[in-house]
Amino acid sequence: MPRIVLASSTAGKLIEMREILASLDIELVAQSALGIADADETGTTFVENALIKARHAARMSGLPALGDDSGICVDALDGAPGLYSARYAGSHGDAAANIAKLLDALRDIPDARRTAHFYCTIVLLRAADDPAPLIAEGRWRGRILQAPLGEWGFGYDPVFFDPALGRGAAELDAATKNRVSHRGQALARLRELIEHAT
Repeated sequence: MPRIVLASSTAGKLIEMREILASLDIELVAQSALGIADADETGTTFVENALIKARHAARMSGLPALGDDSGICVDALDGAPGLYSARYAGSHGDAAANIAKLLDALRDIPDARRTAHFYCTIVLLRAADDPAPLIAEGRWRGRILQAPLGEWGFGYDPVFFDPALGRGAAELDAATKNRVSHRGQALARLRELIEHAT
């Protein structure tokens, strides 16, 4: 079973990716388990950051690497927090502070104008200098709730509502979320690309 290093230390991402890619005969290992620190995200687009993270993990581990970059883009905020979703409130990965800042920014915005989407780009590098990475993307459209709802998920899930399902992201069971989410869509597309490349 080939090993692929996941260029992330986010436990929720690792769980989701392992579940969605379970049909492929791969072992997905978090970079933190190999003693690899996070790369500096210096790109100006999601795909640039995904590539930076994957190249760093591949170079440090000598293994193929999977990198992703994702965020939530709110229409009323001109796409913010977007690329800076994980550090919107200042420190990286403080979901509660990020959510509080987002809700405060939208406090006077009515439901009809709270439209948003999660976006995800995932790249697979066969080696650190792979000139032709596999790249897939996904979008999950919905709106921002007035207050957190639900007990599952991570990041901005508690304040994201999917109108097609009539439920918040943090109310969804893992199987449903993996089918409809931005990351689920991107991983499903990546799985197709991997299958066609082998």
